[in-house]
Amino acid sequence: MTQTKTDINLAIDAQNLRRVYASAGREVVALDNLNLQIPVGKFVAVKGKSGSGKTTLLNCLGGLDSPTSGSIMIHGRPIEKMSSTELTDWRQKEVGFIFQAFGLLPTLSAHENVELMLRIAGIPRRERSQRTDEVLAMVGLEKWAGQRPYEMSGGQQQRVAIARALAHRPNLILADEATGELDTQTSYELLDLLKSIARDENVTILLATHDGLVDEYVDEVMNLVDGKLHA
Repeated sequence: MTQTKTDINLAIDAQNLRRVYASAGREVVALDNLNLQIPVGKFVAVKGKSGSGKTTLLNCLGGLDSPTSGSIMIHGRPIEKMSSTELTDWRQKEVGFIFQAFGLLPTLSAHENVELMLRIAGIPRRERSQRTDEVLAMVGLEKWAGQRPYEMSGGQQQRVAIARALAHRPNLILADEATGELDTQTSYELLDLLKSIARDENVTILLATHDGLVDEYVDEVMNLVDGKLHA
């Protein structure tokens, strides 16, 4: 997506993004002067094979990694200039993460897994419980709130992970291979859910994937090849 002077509603605006790693005495370029602009409320997929730089891109956009050079504006804020403390606070308030490995705590119920994120964010108890019930209902799991991860299917566990990502009302969700561990039918259901969330909640979602199923659900597909984006 190309930015113009009239673009004032961008969720993501990354310019000349470069990430270089040192490996075995040589440089590995994970992101190569990449430019990316995504408007607020869009559901966008970045597709690429393993090693193309998808996870590195998400990590940089989410403040989990620092670019070697370039700028990253998230809703107008230059996150590459934030301190580690500022980044932690920003992520807790404004960014939701969804991973291929669901990352749920096995000893906690679905309700407790979601509520824990709100507790970490310092949300009062009554509000935590109410919001947890709300997002579990949003992903269709209100009847499974008391179940632990091992008592749920892979699709249900990923729905808990989505509810957890939504709980603190982020304006950006970064999803890394969110359908990677799911069968085809469950992947369809999860992609439809993410599409609805982007539309109904006005949340911007960037999904890194190699799953061809995403094409009919997202607003735009970009291909990442050797650290460069191609529309």
